[in-house]
Amino acid sequence: MAEKDETMQVFVKIDEYKDVLDIMNTIKSKLNEAKNTLGEINRLKNEEDAELELWHTSLDEAGRRVEFIDKALFEPESL
Repeated sequence: MAEKDETMQVFVKIDEYKDVLDIMNTIKSKLNEAKNTLGEINRLKNEEDAELELWHTSLDEAGRRVEFIDKALFEPESL
């Protein structure tokens, strides 16, 4: 059994080492692609949220105007 101070050598075939490096580079590349895709999805979601907020605001305003017109037509004395 090796002592704690000793380092153990690991032998790996060069072609296997190159394969592992290629796989690691592919994994890193895919992770970067996933991060970029997630960033783009987040940007699109933020744009969508802003657009939905505008729609809500427009609908609320339309509702207030309809309510005002309804009161003006059917309850003019309440104005």
